[in-house]
Amino acid sequence: MRLIAPDYYPAFRCIADRCRHSCCIGWEIDIDPSSRERYRRISGAFGQRLNAAIEDTDAGAWFRLDGDERCPMLNENGLCDLITACGEETLCQICADHPRFRSFFADRTEIGLGLCCEAAALLVLGREEPVRLVTLEDDGGKEVLPESEAALLKRREALISIAQDRRQPVVSRLQIMLESVDAAIPERDWIAVYRALERLDPAWDVVLDTLREAAPPEHLSAAFEQFTVYLLYRHLPGALEDSDIPGRVMLCVLSVQMLMALCASREGCTLADCAELARMYSAEIEYSEDNIAALLDALWESCSF
Repeated sequence: MRLIAPDYYPAFRCIADRCRHSCCIGWEIDIDPSSRERYRRISGAFGQRLNAAIEDTDAGAWFRLDGDERCPMLNENGLCDLITACGEETLCQICADHPRFRSFFADRTEIGLGLCCEAAALLVLGREEPVRLVTLEDDGGKEVLPESEAALLKRREALISIAQDRRQPVVSRLQIMLESVDAAIPERDWIAVYRALERLDPAWDVVLDTLREAAPPEHLSAAFEQFTVYLLYRHLPGALEDSDIPGRVMLCVLSVQMLMALCASREGCTLADCAELARMYSAEIEYSEDNIAALLDALWESCSF
Protein backbone atom coordinates (compact mmCIF):
# COMPACT_ATOMS: atom_id res chain seq x y z
CA MET A 1 0.00 0.00 0.00
CA ARG A 2 1.29 3.44 -0.93
CA LEU A 3 0.53 6.95 0.31
CA ILE A 4 0.28 9.40 -2.61
CA ALA A 5 0.15 13.20 -2.40
CA PRO A 6 0.75 16.30 -4.49
CA ASP A 7 4.40 17.30 -4.23
CA TYR A 8 3.55 20.48 -2.31
CA TYR A 9 1.92 18.49 0.50
CA PRO A 10 5.00 18.14 2.78
CA ALA A 11 5.44 21.92 2.81
CA PHE A 12 2.11 22.55 4.57
CA ARG A 13 2.23 24.06 8.05
CA CYS A 14 -0.66 25.32 10.18
CA ILE A 15 -0.20 29.06 10.82
CA ALA A 16 -2.07 28.81 14.16
CA ASP A 17 -2.62 32.24 15.74
CA ARG A 18 -1.82 34.03 12.45
CA CYS A 19 -4.85 32.43 10.79
CA ARG A 20 -7.65 34.88 9.95
CA HIS A 21 -10.22 32.12 9.47
CA SER A 22 -9.60 29.69 12.29
CA CYS A 23 -10.94 26.17 11.82
CA CYS A 24 -11.69 26.37 15.57
CA ILE A 25 -14.49 28.87 14.90
CA GLY A 26 -17.81 28.10 13.22
CA TRP A 27 -17.17 24.40 12.57
CA GLU A 28 -18.62 21.43 14.43
CA ILE A 29 -15.78 19.59 16.15
CA ASP A 30 -16.60 15.93 16.70
CA ILE A 31 -14.48 13.89 19.08
CA ASP A 32 -13.60 10.33 18.08
CA PRO A 33 -14.13 7.61 20.73
CA SER A 34 -10.45 6.96 21.45
CA SER A 35 -9.77 10.67 22.00
CA ARG A 36 -12.84 10.94 24.21
CA GLU A 37 -11.51 8.16 26.44
CA ARG A 38 -8.11 9.85 26.55
CA TYR A 39 -9.69 13.15 27.60
CA ARG A 40 -11.51 11.43 30.46
CA ARG A 41 -8.13 10.41 31.87
CA ILE A 42 -6.72 13.96 31.93
CA SER A 43 -6.71 15.09 35.53
CA GLY A 44 -6.39 18.35 37.42
CA ALA A 45 -7.99 21.69 36.78
CA PHE A 46 -7.39 21.52 33.03
CA GLY A 47 -8.93 18.04 32.82
CA GLN A 48 -12.02 19.32 34.63
CA ARG A 49 -12.31 22.28 32.27
CA LEU A 50 -11.75 20.09 29.20
CA ASN A 51 -14.36 17.50 30.11
CA ALA A 52 -16.88 20.15 31.12
CA ALA A 53 -16.56 21.60 27.60
CA ILE A 54 -17.59 18.34 25.91
CA GLU A 55 -21.12 17.35 24.96
CA ASP A 56 -21.66 13.61 25.37
CA THR A 57 -24.63 11.92 23.69
CA ASP A 58 -25.56 8.46 22.46
CA ALA A 59 -24.64 9.66 18.97
CA GLY A 60 -21.11 10.68 20.00
CA ALA A 61 -19.20 13.52 21.58
CA TRP A 62 -18.18 16.99 20.44
CA PHE A 63 -16.87 20.25 21.82
CA ARG A 64 -19.62 22.60 23.00
CA LEU A 65 -19.05 25.87 21.06
CA ASP A 66 -19.55 29.20 22.82
CA GLY A 67 -21.92 31.98 21.76
CA ASP A 68 -19.45 33.14 19.11
CA GLU A 69 -19.14 29.56 17.81
CA ARG A 70 -15.58 29.30 19.12
CA CYS A 71 -14.17 26.02 20.35
CA PRO A 72 -13.85 26.23 24.15
CA MET A 73 -10.19 25.22 23.80
CA LEU A 74 -9.38 28.21 21.57
CA ASN A 75 -7.85 30.93 23.74
CA GLU A 76 -7.89 34.69 23.22
CA ASN A 77 -4.50 34.54 21.50
CA GLY A 78 -5.82 32.20 18.81
CA LEU A 79 -3.99 29.15 20.14
CA CYS A 80 -5.34 25.77 21.26
CA ASP A 81 -5.16 25.28 25.03
CA LEU A 82 -5.30 21.51 24.50
CA ILE A 83 -2.03 21.68 22.56
CA THR A 84 -0.31 24.07 24.97
CA ALA A 85 -1.38 22.01 28.00
CA CYS A 86 -0.99 18.44 26.71
CA GLY A 87 0.80 18.52 23.35
CA GLU A 88 -0.28 18.32 19.71
CA GLU A 89 -0.56 14.53 19.89
CA THR A 90 -3.58 15.00 22.21
CA LEU A 91 -5.75 16.49 19.45
CA CYS A 92 -8.82 14.52 18.43
CA GLN A 93 -8.73 12.97 14.97
CA ILE A 94 -10.71 15.65 13.14
CA CYS A 95 -8.45 18.42 14.45
CA ALA A 96 -5.27 16.49 13.74
CA ASP A 97 -6.43 15.77 10.17
CA HIS A 98 -7.76 19.17 9.16
CA PRO A 99 -7.52 20.38 6.37
CA ARG A 100 -6.50 17.05 4.88
CA PHE A 101 -8.75 14.83 2.77
CA ARG A 102 -8.21 11.26 1.58
CA SER A 103 -9.29 9.06 -1.31
CA PHE A 104 -8.92 5.29 -1.02
CA PHE A 105 -7.91 2.83 -3.72
CA ALA A 106 -6.97 -0.84 -3.60
CA ASP A 107 -3.23 -0.14 -3.84
CA ARG A 108 -2.96 3.37 -2.42
CA THR A 109 -4.38 6.09 -0.24
CA GLU A 110 -4.29 9.56 -1.75
CA ILE A 111 -4.01 12.51 0.63
CA GLY A 112 -4.42 16.19 -0.10
CA LEU A 113 -5.01 19.61 1.44
CA GLY A 114 -8.49 21.12 1.42
CA LEU A 115 -8.60 24.77 0.35
CA CYS A 116 -10.97 25.87 3.12
CA CYS A 117 -7.71 26.47 5.04
CA GLU A 118 -6.14 29.80 4.08
CA ALA A 119 -2.58 28.48 4.49
CA ALA A 120 -3.38 25.52 2.22
CA ALA A 121 -5.11 27.74 -0.36
CA LEU A 122 -2.11 30.06 -0.63
CA LEU A 123 0.32 27.14 -0.76
CA VAL A 124 -1.60 25.37 -3.55
CA LEU A 125 -2.58 28.35 -5.69
CA GLY A 126 0.74 30.13 -5.18
CA ARG A 127 2.76 27.37 -6.79
CA GLU A 128 4.23 28.30 -10.18
CA GLU A 129 5.46 24.96 -11.52
CA PRO A 130 3.08 22.16 -12.53
CA VAL A 131 2.08 19.85 -9.67
CA ARG A 132 3.27 16.24 -9.63
CA LEU A 133 1.93 13.37 -7.57
CA VAL A 134 4.59 11.73 -5.41
CA THR A 135 4.83 8.67 -3.17
CA LEU A 136 5.28 9.60 0.48
CA GLU A 137 5.18 6.06 1.85
CA ASP A 138 5.39 2.58 0.35
CA ASP A 139 5.21 -0.61 2.41
CA GLY A 140 6.18 -2.75 -0.58
CA GLY A 141 2.78 -4.36 -0.89
CA LYS A 142 1.72 -5.83 -4.22
CA GLU A 143 -1.95 -4.87 -4.19
CA VAL A 144 -3.59 -4.91 -7.63
CA LEU A 145 -5.90 -2.15 -8.81
CA PRO A 146 -9.34 -3.24 -10.02
CA GLU A 147 -9.98 -2.36 -13.64
CA SER A 148 -12.47 0.37 -12.69
CA GLU A 149 -9.94 2.13 -10.45
CA ALA A 150 -7.14 1.84 -12.98
CA ALA A 151 -9.37 3.30 -15.70
CA LEU A 152 -10.41 6.22 -13.52
CA LEU A 153 -6.82 7.06 -12.56
CA LYS A 154 -5.77 6.90 -16.21
CA ARG A 155 -8.63 9.23 -17.16
CA ARG A 156 -7.71 11.64 -14.37
CA GLU A 157 -4.06 11.62 -15.45
CA ALA A 158 -5.14 12.60 -18.97
CA LEU A 159 -7.36 15.39 -17.63
CA ILE A 160 -4.57 16.75 -15.44
CA SER A 161 -2.25 16.69 -18.46
CA ILE A 162 -4.77 18.83 -20.35
CA ALA A 163 -5.11 21.20 -17.37
CA GLN A 164 -1.33 21.66 -17.28
CA ASP A 165 -0.83 22.25 -21.01
CA ARG A 166 0.49 25.81 -20.85
CA ARG A 167 0.56 26.14 -24.61
CA GLN A 168 -3.18 26.81 -24.30
CA PRO A 169 -5.02 29.53 -22.33
CA VAL A 170 -6.74 28.20 -19.23
CA VAL A 171 -10.18 28.80 -20.77
CA SER A 172 -9.24 26.61 -23.75
CA ARG A 173 -7.91 23.88 -21.47
CA LEU A 174 -11.23 23.77 -19.62
CA GLN A 175 -13.10 23.41 -22.89
CA ILE A 176 -10.81 20.60 -24.05
CA MET A 177 -11.35 18.82 -20.73
CA LEU A 178 -15.11 18.95 -21.23
CA GLU A 179 -14.86 17.74 -24.82
CA SER A 180 -12.69 14.81 -23.70
CA VAL A 181 -15.61 13.47 -21.64
CA ASP A 182 -18.34 14.54 -24.12
CA ALA A 183 -19.73 17.16 -21.76
CA ALA A 184 -20.50 20.88 -21.73
CA ILE A 185 -21.49 23.40 -19.08
CA PRO A 186 -25.15 24.21 -19.86
CA GLU A 187 -26.34 27.79 -20.19
CA ARG A 188 -28.28 28.90 -17.12
CA ASP A 189 -28.23 31.46 -14.32
CA TRP A 190 -25.49 29.83 -12.27
CA ILE A 191 -25.37 32.71 -9.80
CA ALA A 192 -28.98 31.96 -8.91
CA VAL A 193 -28.04 28.29 -8.48
CA TYR A 194 -25.22 29.21 -6.10
CA ARG A 195 -27.49 31.58 -4.18
CA ALA A 196 -29.95 28.74 -3.60
CA LEU A 197 -27.34 26.48 -2.00
CA GLU A 198 -26.91 25.91 1.71
CA ARG A 199 -25.21 28.96 3.19
CA LEU A 200 -22.39 28.51 5.69
CA ASP A 201 -21.05 32.08 5.84
CA PRO A 202 -23.18 35.18 5.08
CA ALA A 203 -20.06 36.83 3.66
CA TRP A 204 -20.40 34.51 0.66
CA ASP A 205 -23.54 36.38 -0.40
CA VAL A 206 -21.56 39.62 -0.44
CA VAL A 207 -18.96 38.01 -2.69
CA LEU A 208 -21.63 36.73 -5.09
CA ASP A 209 -23.07 40.25 -5.24
CA THR A 210 -19.80 41.53 -6.74
CA LEU A 211 -19.87 39.27 -9.80
CA ARG A 212 -19.79 41.03 -13.15
CA GLU A 213 -18.82 40.22 -16.71
CA ALA A 214 -15.06 40.57 -17.20
CA ALA A 215 -12.14 38.65 -18.68
CA PRO A 216 -10.24 36.51 -16.14
CA PRO A 217 -6.92 38.13 -15.13
CA GLU A 218 -4.09 36.56 -17.12
CA HIS A 219 -1.54 37.07 -14.35
CA LEU A 220 -3.44 34.48 -12.28
CA SER A 221 -3.33 31.76 -14.95
CA ALA A 222 -1.00 29.59 -12.88
CA ALA A 223 -3.35 29.85 -9.88
CA PHE A 224 -6.34 28.84 -12.02
CA GLU A 225 -4.35 25.86 -13.33
CA GLN A 226 -3.47 24.77 -9.80
CA PHE A 227 -7.11 25.11 -8.73
CA THR A 228 -8.16 22.93 -11.69
CA VAL A 229 -5.65 20.20 -10.85
CA TYR A 230 -6.63 20.32 -7.17
CA LEU A 231 -10.30 19.84 -8.06
CA LEU A 232 -9.60 16.94 -10.41
CA TYR A 233 -7.40 15.25 -7.82
CA ARG A 234 -10.00 15.67 -5.12
CA HIS A 235 -13.30 15.07 -6.90
CA LEU A 236 -12.69 12.58 -9.73
CA PRO A 237 -12.29 9.64 -7.29
CA GLY A 238 -15.93 10.20 -6.30
CA ALA A 239 -16.87 8.69 -9.67
CA LEU A 240 -15.92 5.29 -8.26
CA GLU A 241 -19.15 5.54 -6.27
CA ASP A 242 -21.48 7.29 -8.71
CA SER A 243 -19.83 6.41 -12.08
CA ASP A 244 -20.30 10.04 -13.08
CA ILE A 245 -16.98 11.13 -14.59
CA PRO A 246 -18.63 13.67 -16.98
CA GLY A 247 -20.62 15.22 -14.14
CA ARG A 248 -17.57 15.53 -11.92
CA VAL A 249 -15.51 17.07 -14.72
CA MET A 250 -18.33 19.57 -15.27
CA LEU A 251 -18.32 20.30 -11.54
CA CYS A 252 -14.57 20.95 -11.63
CA VAL A 253 -14.82 23.19 -14.70
CA LEU A 254 -17.79 25.12 -13.31
CA SER A 255 -15.85 25.69 -10.07
CA VAL A 256 -12.82 27.03 -11.94
CA GLN A 257 -15.07 29.29 -14.01
CA MET A 258 -16.60 30.64 -10.81
CA LEU A 259 -13.19 31.39 -9.31
CA MET A 260 -12.11 33.10 -12.54
CA ALA A 261 -15.28 35.21 -12.51
CA LEU A 262 -14.82 36.14 -8.87
CA CYS A 263 -11.22 37.19 -9.50
CA ALA A 264 -12.22 39.14 -12.61
CA SER A 265 -14.81 41.02 -10.56
CA ARG A 266 -12.28 42.12 -7.94
CA GLU A 267 -10.33 45.16 -9.10
CA GLY A 268 -6.59 44.59 -8.97
CA CYS A 269 -7.06 40.99 -7.84
CA THR A 270 -3.82 39.65 -6.35
CA LEU A 271 -2.72 36.09 -5.73
CA ALA A 272 -3.64 36.55 -2.07
CA ASP A 273 -7.12 37.73 -3.12
CA CYS A 274 -7.48 34.73 -5.43
CA ALA A 275 -6.46 32.33 -2.64
CA GLU A 276 -8.98 33.91 -0.27
CA LEU A 277 -11.76 33.60 -2.85
CA ALA A 278 -10.81 29.96 -3.40
CA ARG A 279 -10.87 29.42 0.36
CA MET A 280 -14.38 30.84 0.58
CA TYR A 281 -15.54 28.77 -2.38
CA SER A 282 -14.09 25.61 -0.90
CA ALA A 283 -15.64 26.22 2.52
CA GLU A 284 -19.06 26.97 1.04
CA ILE A 285 -19.17 24.26 -1.62
CA GLU A 286 -16.68 21.46 -1.03
CA TYR A 287 -17.39 21.11 2.68
CA SER A 288 -21.11 20.64 2.16
CA GLU A 289 -22.11 17.29 0.67
CA ASP A 290 -25.55 18.77 0.02
CA ASN A 291 -24.08 21.64 -2.01
CA ILE A 292 -21.90 19.32 -4.09
CA ALA A 293 -24.91 17.07 -4.77
CA ALA A 294 -27.08 20.08 -5.67
CA LEU A 295 -24.51 21.36 -8.18
CA LEU A 296 -24.16 17.93 -9.80
CA ASP A 297 -27.96 17.71 -10.07
CA ALA A 298 -28.17 21.22 -11.54
CA LEU A 299 -25.52 20.42 -14.14
CA TRP A 300 -27.37 17.35 -15.36
CA GLU A 301 -30.84 18.91 -15.15
CA SER A 302 -29.72 21.62 -17.56
CA CYS A 303 -27.89 19.38 -20.02
CA SER A 304 -29.30 18.96 -23.50
CA PHE A 305 -26.82 16.36 -24.75
